Amino acid sequence: MTLSIYNTATRRKEFFKPADSDRITMYVCGPTVYNRVHIGNARPAVVFDTLFRLLRAHYPRVDYARNITDIDDKIMQLAAARGEDISQVAGLYTAHYAKDMEALNNLPPTIVPLATEHVPEMLDMIDRLIKKGFAYYSDGHVLFSVQSMPNYGALSGRSLDSMLAGARVEVADYKRHSGDFVLWKPSSANEPGWDSRWGRGRPGWHIECSAMAEKHLGETIDIHGGGQDLLFPHHENERAQSCCVHDGKPLARYWMHNGFINIDGEKMSKSLGNFKLVSDLLTQYPGEVIRYVVLSAHYRTEQNFHSELLDAAWRSLDSLYGFLRAAKDTNAFAIDLTAAPGYHALLDDLNTPIALSELHRLAHDMQQATGERQQQLKYELLGIAELLGLLQQNPDEWFTRARSDDAISEEEVEAAVSARQAAKASGDYVAADAIRKTLQGRGVALEDSRQGTQWRRL
Repeated sequence: MTLSIYNTATRRKEFFKPADSDRITMYVCGPTVYNRVHIGNARPAVVFDTLFRLLRAHYPRVDYARNITDIDDKIMQLAAARGEDISQVAGLYTAHYAKDMEALNNLPPTIVPLATEHVPEMLDMIDRLIKKGFAYYSDGHVLFSVQSMPNYGALSGRSLDSMLAGARVEVADYKRHSGDFVLWKPSSANEPGWDSRWGRGRPGWHIECSAMAEKHLGETIDIHGGGQDLLFPHHENERAQSCCVHDGKPLARYWMHNGFINIDGEKMSKSLGNFKLVSDLLTQYPGEVIRYVVLSAHYRTEQNFHSELLDAAWRSLDSLYGFLRAAKDTNAFAIDLTAAPGYHALLDDLNTPIALSELHRLAHDMQQATGERQQQLKYELLGIAELLGLLQQNPDEWFTRARSDDAISEEEVEAAVSARQAAKASGDYVAADAIRKTLQGRGVALEDSRQGTQWRRL
């Protein structure tokens, strides 16, 4: 396998060469759990799940960590407003996140570390940074000194001054430089906190990921991923902490970032009220449709998300499932995907749009083929689809799923099909045709063949 990925750190596409081919390590920044997640949060989960699947197909062990940030000021504010402990709020939205991601056909990561379970590791890392001269204590806070790292800013490719211009940085008297960021901050008596030698407090956001990555994956990992919005300050600061505490060793050998999602041509924003929650979308579309849309654009590009795209994706999946249902199994084939164009598309920096087009090409060729050749094409199609996290359902189940709350039930359809068969058996074709038209009016199409009558929702 020759996988190439675009490395944000070098700004070029590179062949992937892991440190240890027996164990691949990948860390992806997960959500801060104070609300249901929107489609922008889902994009990195789908993108790096696809990479996880591809890596697992070749390497014997892939350790994929996707963290949960369960201590944060927004979580604290919501918990206080509800009169609850932060663990209750975080636990609720962590469960919601896991359910939403499962609905999008994401595999569970190998490791799902919680920030609150790694405070000792964070305190230890902070202590080491102070001893090495990269962090300092001031007015109840411990801060990282950005000027202590000569190449601070190398990941995002900007100078310190240009990065701070317009960035979300806290200007405070206790900072030596306005860009210095918090590793540890004090907690008041009514705020969540942990004891430390700098006083009772809680960790800053950036130190959490550095400590969790070190504990579970090591000092230098193969791949660090996340959304483009995390490049600065989060990933820049993660890199700074980890490099300095590990005597210059890089945090990650490859950095990958997915692009933003826009809604109907506009950037998602709370002021515009155009956030699309995954949970809301799942009431209207199967999770596989949403996943198909996410994969229909290359992960590094900005993606415009709109209902027409979702409807088109649903029709595309209907087509693919229809081809699969028509190709009945005769033999099971063990397919070598290494020569498949769809597989090579994924190896080329996760070119999922090309891989999706290959699914449709294979389905078309499968329709034209017969016998063993048809089965070979079918299993090649299923193999590529599995790497994409698509076509995971039985085709009959796909087509019989209700597509609206007021849709005719499966039991009603089956009863109508039986009644139609009885009418045809007795020669009453007028009644049989009337049943077909009634079902079609209620969004159900019948398909007669030598094997019997199948039905699907329109």
